[in-house]
Amino acid sequence: MRALLVVNPKATTTTERTRDVLVRALRSEVDLTVATTRRRGHGGELARQGAADGVDLVVTLGGDGTVNEVVNGLLADADPAGGGSDRRPALAVVPGGSTNVFARAIGLPREPTEGTGAILEALRLGRSRTVGLGRADDRYFVFCAGLGLDAAVIREVERARLRGRTATAGRYLRAAARQYLVELGEEPALALERPGEEPDTGLATALVQNGAPWTYLGDRPIDPNPDASFDKGLDVLGFRGLRSPGSAWAALRMLAGPPRGRHVLRRHDLSEFAVTSHRPEPFHLDGDYLGERQKVRFLSVPDAVRVIC
Repeated sequence: MRALLVVNPKATTTTERTRDVLVRALRSEVDLTVATTRRRGHGGELARQGAADGVDLVVTLGGDGTVNEVVNGLLADADPAGGGSDRRPALAVVPGGSTNVFARAIGLPREPTEGTGAILEALRLGRSRTVGLGRADDRYFVFCAGLGLDAAVIREVERARLRGRTATAGRYLRAAARQYLVELGEEPALALERPGEEPDTGLATALVQNGAPWTYLGDRPIDPNPDASFDKGLDVLGFRGLRSPGSAWAALRMLAGPPRGRHVLRRHDLSEFAVTSHRPEPFHLDGDYLGERQKVRFLSVPDAVRVIC
């Protein structure tokens, strides 16, 4: 088996020692090529070239952003309708970021060395699963996307990281509190539009999940759409404004369980929809901030990637 290891040296918990241990372990099982990312988006270029060169497996060592780039590279020429996972390289994910949502969501250990051991065992046993993806306009995402409040929080944390700060759970909570106060002064701008249905309007934020959980706060999974699954369509959670005490309480409930109440909009197993806004809103995919958008079209893409886990 030929494999490509894509290493993001700037990921939060990726070290040279972790990389060297992983390389030695993988080389005992596969014919391995190692490539290091040099800039944002480079992981996708490396994965696309690896697929063109005929590798059987692409392994990532990095965070969720690295996984997202590699998946987009693997599916660069794929049919957006889905399928074909058996005709492209498989994916394996070694956790090397700060949160590692996807790796943990598919059952891999949180630590890189333990995750490597689990992947090697799966390779020996021929164990894998096929997962669906989400697609937002022309880009795939693995586990989540968002417009509004959650994307604004990610934007603030990314700005802090550019100043040399670490992306800790406490930093996310502080950014969320500050951004909530900002949102109090604005009218809800988002709407969920589905084919053949009346639009759901007056939303302050829209959380889109392709799997569960949405994220982790330390060891605690945060799961606003607990029925979301890599084997189904996309789930959406929206808050109808954040000014009322009911909306604020519903948002805070995400730390303890799925938010409920008349201020909460939830839609399950959607194959296609759009989120629109009458003003530019922050937007993210898989925890990477991608600027502001006024409309994003979402598709569920079944049978997209075979994952070694």
